[in-house]
Amino acid sequence: MAVDEARLAEAISKADVRILLMVLFHLTGDRKWLSIHPKRDVRLVADEDAGLPVEVQADIRAAALKRISMDNVDPAIVDPGDALMVDMMSICLGEAVPPEYALMFREELGFVSRDVGWTSPRRTEPNEHNVLIVGAGICGIALAARLNHLGIGYTIVERNADVGGVWLENLYPGCAVDTPSHAYSYSFGERFPWSRFFAPREEIHEYLSRCATAFGVRPQIRFNTRVTSATWNNDTGRWSIELATPSGAERMEANALVSAIGQFGTPVVPSFEGADGFNGDVFHSAAWPPGLDLSGKRVAIIGTGASAMQIVPTIVDSVKSMAVYQRSPQWARPIQRFHEPIGEAGQWLLDHVPFYAQWFRFCLWWRYGDGLFPLLRKDPAWPHPERSINRSNDRHRQEMTDYIRSELAGREDLYDKCLPKYPPYGKRILLDNGWYRAIRKSQVELVTEDVARITSSGVVTADGVERPADALIYATGFRVAQMAAALNIVGREGRRLDEAWANDNPTAFLGISVPEFPNLFVMLGPNSGLGHGGSTVSQAESQARYISGCLVAMIERRIVAMEVKREVHDEFVQRVDAAHEQMIWTHPGMSTYYRNDLGRVVSVMPFRLVDYWRMTHEVDLDHYELRGNG
Repeated sequence: MAVDEARLAEAISKADVRILLMVLFHLTGDRKWLSIHPKRDVRLVADEDAGLPVEVQADIRAAALKRISMDNVDPAIVDPGDALMVDMMSICLGEAVPPEYALMFREELGFVSRDVGWTSPRRTEPNEHNVLIVGAGICGIALAARLNHLGIGYTIVERNADVGGVWLENLYPGCAVDTPSHAYSYSFGERFPWSRFFAPREEIHEYLSRCATAFGVRPQIRFNTRVTSATWNNDTGRWSIELATPSGAERMEANALVSAIGQFGTPVVPSFEGADGFNGDVFHSAAWPPGLDLSGKRVAIIGTGASAMQIVPTIVDSVKSMAVYQRSPQWARPIQRFHEPIGEAGQWLLDHVPFYAQWFRFCLWWRYGDGLFPLLRKDPAWPHPERSINRSNDRHRQEMTDYIRSELAGREDLYDKCLPKYPPYGKRILLDNGWYRAIRKSQVELVTEDVARITSSGVVTADGVERPADALIYATGFRVAQMAAALNIVGREGRRLDEAWANDNPTAFLGISVPEFPNLFVMLGPNSGLGHGGSTVSQAESQARYISGCLVAMIERRIVAMEVKREVHDEFVQRVDAAHEQMIWTHPGMSTYYRNDLGRVVSVMPFRLVDYWRMTHEVDLDHYELRGNG
């Protein structure tokens, strides 16, 4: 196909030079392009000039224009292999990338397949082995696509009328991803034309909807259907599952049961005296009424977490007044170019220039990946543990403190309310979406007194002050510790999952497998959430590979039941807890939804992304008790 040279020239003039270097090396194989070293840029969206002299940039752009203009010339290098991949990643970023990342990113960029394969010719029909997947969000779609590739039969049940999970349900104004969009997407399938670096909810839902169709997943989904219970039958080696469907109760059986509902399926709605008597609109942010108009109304928002930080700046200019009730302040990072669109030239590059989309994804993925991990490890010799946990963490504290003070300049009364006392990143990493500029507006009051009760017309705080409200919004998060226990699962010997995970203390080997619950797999389960960065989509793909590997092993080896060994599970949990003792989320100076009431971190993992990718890459059957047909 002939190249539109005018459009190519315009696009190349605006391209990221560090990515063009990688493109040129792929296309030519000439190592001179790896002798040019871009400057390190740690910003999530780096400058396209790569810190290189103007004349060097011009040479790179001219060479790219000349080479890409050539028709029908195969690239010299498609998959660089591990050693060369390390060189390319390090040069592209301007920093040394450890060798353990090579294969992971070769998979992430599609240079090699991430799929599990059959080790021998198939001996079963697709419908012989049936898997029930609960949830048609990111995780369910990822696993279903892998099972389609393998020809393993499955059914997805989804409580909603469409796919998307949290991206279908959360309709609140300003809802958007806080991970760069090109990293928040599957490593396989067609590229989606994200409109900006951080996509709004509507685009994410559209993307997942397209994927469900393109991957052939949608025909296997039963919408408006809930699991009311699932019970393991030890005699048959199958799950007996009760469903609530639009036509009534049904029962089905499955060889394996997969919870793909994640950690954010059940909102937390606090119980306040008098709340039932409030006369205005009242709802959780995850249940935002479609078409709701808050123009000219007095709004009360309880909570200052991630959803509130998106809602408040979005609606602040349309409301009459807004009272934001804060339990504790949050650290927030300023993000340059957060709302910046990916223009026509950028879209053209991503669509037409070979290897550009892959390396564009890599740069964004890396900067939001393991780079922050060292900042979150405690330094036992650090002399100021009350304010930070190591020298770099302390530097970030000062940078964010300076940023917050600059955003609140002229409103010194807000300083103490907005400056956290705990170390930065101790709670969920938040991105400033105009939050500080919003709360300094005259119609906004940031309230730090505890909420005492709700009246028919407002909110009363512990100091006795009542603030009138026409709408009450709970931005109070989710029951992250419940996870798969919400599905009323009963395992071997009548053991209930909610009993095994009592006191908000869920545990699972790799966040996936639970003793006494054969053939049950949990996606984004205990201690597999992301606290330091990274993409939930990539995490879901790692778990989908592991689970599909388990299913392949079961089918090929005629395994009826596989159950993680108690000692393997317990040793993993001990590793997790020991690792968390070295991480920021066990710092005593704060509370976080990552921890339960006993102080144990149950949500996020204490490992690097590459460590977890390696842990889940291959299935070791020695970790499991196996029962065959005989």
